[in-house]
Amino acid sequence: MKEFTITIVETNNPAILKFDTNHFITQSTNYEYKDIDEAKNSPLAQQLFYLPFVKTVYISANFIALERYSIVEWNDVKDEVAQQLVEYLNSGEPVVYENKDPKKIPATVYAESTPNPAVMKFVSNKTIVPTAFEFKNIDEAKDSGLAKKLFHLPFVKEVFFDENYVSVTKYDVADWNEVTYDIRELIRNFIADGHEVVSSESVVKKKAEAPKTQLENTNLDDTSKKIIDILEEYVKPAVASDGGNILFKSYDKESKTVNVILQGACSGCPSSTFTLKNGIENMLKNMMGDQVQNVVALNG
Repeated sequence: MKEFTITIVETNNPAILKFDTNHFITQSTNYEYKDIDEAKNSPLAQQLFYLPFVKTVYISANFIALERYSIVEWNDVKDEVAQQLVEYLNSGEPVVYENKDPKKIPATVYAESTPNPAVMKFVSNKTIVPTAFEFKNIDEAKDSGLAKKLFHLPFVKEVFFDENYVSVTKYDVADWNEVTYDIRELIRNFIADGHEVVSSESVVKKKAEAPKTQLENTNLDDTSKKIIDILEEYVKPAVASDGGNILFKSYDKESKTVNVILQGACSGCPSSTFTLKNGIENMLKNMMGDQVQNVVALNG
């Protein structure tokens, strides 16, 4: 039996607190309950509503989030709630009574072109991973069932996941008009069958490397942390819309150089690399003055 642990994570809304789990607890489906009547299919949510300060319960694949009434502060009750969740999850009791027929799990996927002609973005109506993953070959994909299936297609060169989409990089030998349908159906069927896109252990490890965790690193200087904030708020959403991702790598105070890593559709495309480098460089110069002079964009 899996042993569950809980990590408490604050959100931008002070009334809502997340309790991350180290294993998946639903079949990649999100649930929201406003009261105990709505929670008829969730024994866990029903139990949580017996806490008088619980206003809303959110249950996702790898976390439980609670919205509180103002009668309490989270600092006064969060540890007790976390302990209650750990005990419940380790008891083996059901979290949500889900539809066990995988064919009835609603899943849609549509294909979307990107600025990189070698990359196609496949967007799902479901969240498939909580953070970004990049796989350059089938060996790197050992903890991802979906990536391994994609790499069995001979024309697939690289695979990138982020939240609700998959970016697939192909070899030149294939034409998107001929292979897009097969890839889309493979992804859609995998999600509809309720499989884990990436193993829960890999998710936990990857989330520990996420930008929010970087900001808690005492070895990072204030300038680096400010750069990470700017990249996350202003650059990453635009890059994600094109099927890519950007990561902070390092900042050199002497040369005032920022190194970033490009992933997904942004990686390996000379035109997008050049455009991104210049765009990020200009933005950081404008927002940080003479602290930044140069940006080096590295392919992931």
